[in-house]
Amino acid sequence: MLRPPALVVDDYASMRSVVIEVLKRAGFTEIHQAGNGRMALAKLAEVKKVGLIISDWYMPEMDGLELLRAVRANPQTADIPVLMITAEGQRGNVLDAMQSGATGYIVKPFAPQALQERLQAMFP
Repeated sequence: MLRPPALVVDDYASMRSVVIEVLKRAGFTEIHQAGNGRMALAKLAEVKKVGLIISDWYMPEMDGLELLRAVRANPQTADIPVLMITAEGQRGNVLDAMQSGATGYIVKPFAPQALQERLQAMFP
């Protein structure tokens, strides 16, 4: 099955690389990346078609929650599934993310298999 283009947003290139590898193993072939929420919004405007956003929570300039809210507020991007990544000690953030329209979340540190299972559930 053809997977939609994905956008990985994280201020750490190493974390983006881990997520991108998992996406590739899950069958995603078109993968874009951004280092923060502002860059992600610019990439969304440039690419035009993204079917999945995986975003870290804490990033400089524009964090993941601000990005999520901006994505949901724009009619052109409002329906894109958004998977949030948050650190173990910030489980309280999950409620904020879900209330703001996150499709799901995964807690760091995570095993690549856990992300792959989440992706499989989202895109069977």
